Amino acid sequence: MSRIGKKPIAIPQGVTITVDKNNLVKVKGSKGELLQHIDPDLKVNVNEGEILVERPSEQKRHKALHGLYRSLINNMVFGVSEGYKIELEIVGVGFKATCTNNVLDLNLGYSHNIYFALPPEVKGTAETKKGSNPIITLESIDKQLIGQVAAKIKALRKVEPYKGKGVRLKGQVLGVDLRKKAGKTAAKK
Repeated sequence: MSRIGKKPIAIPQGVTITVDKNNLVKVKGSKGELLQHIDPDLKVNVNEGEILVERPSEQKRHKALHGLYRSLINNMVFGVSEGYKIELEIVGVGFKATCTNNVLDLNLGYSHNIYFALPPEVKGTAETKKGSNPIITLESIDKQLIGQVAAKIKALRKVEPYKGKGVRLKGQVLGVDLRKKAGKTAAKK
């Protein structure tokens, strides 16, 4: 991870970064503001147009933290400037999704509907076009949070390996990205 940690992070136009004495990094941009506590052993230097994360020694722990915090800060900078977007596809006959007031109403083939409340930092929309599968779109500035929310929604109905019914990322293909099992074949006489 030390190779990743040595790369400088470019600061885009309109993004401001402040580091206080307690190693709290604040990244503010057009889409919002994010905070991250950095390990006290590491130093974060903000120079003209770039950020550098420095480690005190060549210990394995410091090398690992160096790459980790560099990646976290880079994700924060990208999030407040451009934002993150994840699209989920619901595959299955009769499966439906609607979103009102940041609450997803999912019909995933169970005997009841599932109501999933999204965190206030994540904006969700559900779109159903005739002849295609329903699509849930999640948008946020926090990469960790949006990934965790998408994983929880996918876990509500995992993709089954025979027909591929369930909740998956848009564009995932059964047999290529997802595991596929062969069905039973009739016995030949």
